[in-house]
Amino acid sequence: MNAPNWRNRTIFTGDNLEVMRGMNSASVDLIYLDPPFNSNADYSAPIGSDAAGAAFKDTWTLSDVDEAWHGEIAERQPAVYAIIDAAGIANGLSMKSYLIMMAVRLLEMERLLSPTGSIWLHCDPTAAHYLKMLMDAVLGAQMHRNEVIWKRTGTHNDARHSLPDVSDTILFYSRPDAVLNPIHVPHSDEYIEEKYRYNDKDGRGPYQLTDITSPKPRPNMMYEWRGYPFPARGWRYQRDTMQQLHDEGRIWYPTKKDGSPDYSKRPRRKSYLADSEGPLLGNVWTDIAPLNSQATERTGYPTQKPLALLERIITACTDRGDIVLDPFCGCATTCVSADRLQRQWAGIDLSPVAAKLVLKRIRDDQGPMFSDITHRDDLPQRTDLGKAPDYRTHKHTLYGRQEGKCNGCGVLFPYRNFTVDHIIARERGGTHHYDNLQLLCGACNSTKGTGTHEELIVKLEQQGIIQRIGT
Repeated sequence: MNAPNWRNRTIFTGDNLEVMRGMNSASVDLIYLDPPFNSNADYSAPIGSDAAGAAFKDTWTLSDVDEAWHGEIAERQPAVYAIIDAAGIANGLSMKSYLIMMAVRLLEMERLLSPTGSIWLHCDPTAAHYLKMLMDAVLGAQMHRNEVIWKRTGTHNDARHSLPDVSDTILFYSRPDAVLNPIHVPHSDEYIEEKYRYNDKDGRGPYQLTDITSPKPRPNMMYEWRGYPFPARGWRYQRDTMQQLHDEGRIWYPTKKDGSPDYSKRPRRKSYLADSEGPLLGNVWTDIAPLNSQATERTGYPTQKPLALLERIITACTDRGDIVLDPFCGCATTCVSADRLQRQWAGIDLSPVAAKLVLKRIRDDQGPMFSDITHRDDLPQRTDLGKAPDYRTHKHTLYGRQEGKCNGCGVLFPYRNFTVDHIIARERGGTHHYDNLQLLCGACNSTKGTGTHEELIVKLEQQGIIQRIGT
């Protein structure tokens, strides 16, 4: 795992794609994202709320998507693009545009995940099935772990031709060696009422009686215990363990009506509810309530999720000191939850409101003097690639790699006519390293400016200078 190239407790304001491109590979242990859902709705926080000024449009058209992303995905990730194209045919251009936006970001997130990392993508039924296919293609279907269903609301009467939507989906993917801490949830009231039927009113609470017979024959466990004969297979516990349970009042002894021991029956163990961890958490979560209008943690931010939801995810997939990233951090619930659990974190959001919210919310948690949060509106610069030599020293190698052709228009030029160019500009998170360099002729270099290589290709196509194969 690489060290992150940003301070703990950093909020970036800007395009998360460009910010993530500047982050070190394999430097994040958990990514949680709650992106727009393509729900065809507009969201804004109420005036006067903590999140006032935060708003986003959750309707996507091709005009919202950088044209260059089409070509970048089609050329470098044909399987990903095939899924996007099929979704566009089935669901229309809005869905295609939305998935293009998500795909280029998921490709960066995959690069950022550590060898023990995991990613949780929160979505609703609008695009959940398309996003799962997209994540299968980007991350690998073998990394899919669960489709978590979170019941976020009660039933309502606004659906005339379908059942009410009361849940969100959280897609959980992880590396083969990812952290997964077992989470136990309390027993249901019905289970407790059925199983824990006894209570001695001694402050220990309810208990159930469990068998202390050995599950298989054990001759060394065949001893008389306080007048009670041993079972056919022997006792479950050694004599000293039985004595300890007896001393702690954890053995129930059968008696007759007159209170004398009934040696025709067997003692049983008192198993207290307080000692039970409860069942392991499954993939259907109904025990975390959504935020109501009076919740103390509510900021007014559209689509805000409860802290308990993020605390569960972070606890399950990270250990203390691990690194958490939320690239759509909004009202900073992930950041606040990570801080509570003593994880390192960073958040990214287009709106500067997020930086103000996280500081306010953590101060509410830790006191008004807390100020150890970094707010950045610049891009991080990768440090995991080693020190790059002056990028111009690669010119001869690049000339051979490109066989003397401009990597834009494809025309042959003499060596002196080329300029070494960054495929992704430095201003947009690119590096000086060889893999991010190309040779362009003067005209193409001028046309590209500070854009990406794919943006250059789109411009050259529009000018009729080149035609992409297959179009």
